[in-house]
Amino acid sequence: MTPAARVQTAIEILDAIAAAAREGGPPADAIFSDAMRQRRYAGSKDRRAIRALVYDAIRCVRSAPASGRAAMLALADAQPEIAALFDGSPYGPAPIADGEPRAETGLAAEALIGLFEPLVEMEEGAGMLARAPLDLRANRIKASRSDLASLFPDGVEISAAPDGWRLAPETAAAQHPAHADGAFEVQDAASQYAAGALDAAPGMAIVDLCAGGGGKALAIASLTGNDAQILACDTHRGRLQQLPPRAERAGASGIETRLLNPGQEAAMLADWHGRAARVFVDAPCSGSGTWRRSPELRWRLTPSRLDRHLADQARLLSIGADLVAPGGKLLYAVCSIIAREGRAQVEEFLNRHRGWTADSDYLPAGIGRAAGGGYLLTPAHDGCDGFFLARLTAP
Repeated sequence: MTPAARVQTAIEILDAIAAAAREGGPPADAIFSDAMRQRRYAGSKDRRAIRALVYDAIRCVRSAPASGRAAMLALADAQPEIAALFDGSPYGPAPIADGEPRAETGLAAEALIGLFEPLVEMEEGAGMLARAPLDLRANRIKASRSDLASLFPDGVEISAAPDGWRLAPETAAAQHPAHADGAFEVQDAASQYAAGALDAAPGMAIVDLCAGGGGKALAIASLTGNDAQILACDTHRGRLQQLPPRAERAGASGIETRLLNPGQEAAMLADWHGRAARVFVDAPCSGSGTWRRSPELRWRLTPSRLDRHLADQARLLSIGADLVAPGGKLLYAVCSIIAREGRAQVEEFLNRHRGWTADSDYLPAGIGRAAGGGYLLTPAHDGCDGFFLARLTAP
């Protein structure tokens, strides 16, 4: 493909991503993969170049653009070498017309920025959209961080995460044979801090209420030396089905999975009411803390979608609280920097559940900033995804 043809292809993919963002369609990665399957003539260099154009444009534009061309023109204004490819050549984009509209650039729409946790400073914006490094977590059941240092000598340790090892963005670590052997998992440092904050210990009964593909459950198994009873739950069959083979690979034999029906979670967990020493509620959220990985999420968030997340978070917190044994702990986590999903959600929980208290001083030194009853983590301040954590103790 010619460079101009790559730009035109990126424009067409951006059209599909913007439409999906407005309509609640598939994520950008899925759209990109499908587009490349339809363009089998594109070689590996073409795919890499097109992907870079697509994601650079998404990072540049603050909200869903009217068209992919408007988004690419906004990027071209900052990168003259791209503007030169709007030359009308075969398979390339048409020349730029005088006064042709551009998509608006910036971190996010002003209304969305207004929802941020007050601790977030505008200077942190660049870190929220920069390409994220690839973080690994050594699986203590089979390996140590020193093993990762030998496997990936170009990496660096994540000083505040005892099992963490950091590599350059898009390193193909998951293709290493040691990954297939269960020596490590790909896991951002924020999630590693969250697993540690749960304060799990061998022999404990633990519920991971929103387990997804099982990354947190596997981290808990590693931290407890595969000597805890872990129930990993989710309402999404496809995600939860990923966990058993991952657990087998990791040697994490103490994990049980349970698929829950939406709206029936409490009834389907009746046998665990008041039993769990620890409950992890990593609730569905806006994903505003993960824009550096999925920058199109800021194109997707609407007031109604945020309201749905808030309702789900409050409901799941209450379900999780019912599972906690007297004196046990619940860790609430969202990969969000929006105050209503963080400190406000915890404040409302404590108002509804008298006798519960918010813990403090459970994160590594220098990590997180106190935000109401929890802690806020951001890329610029903590070198990890944006996260809100709150550890709550039952009466």
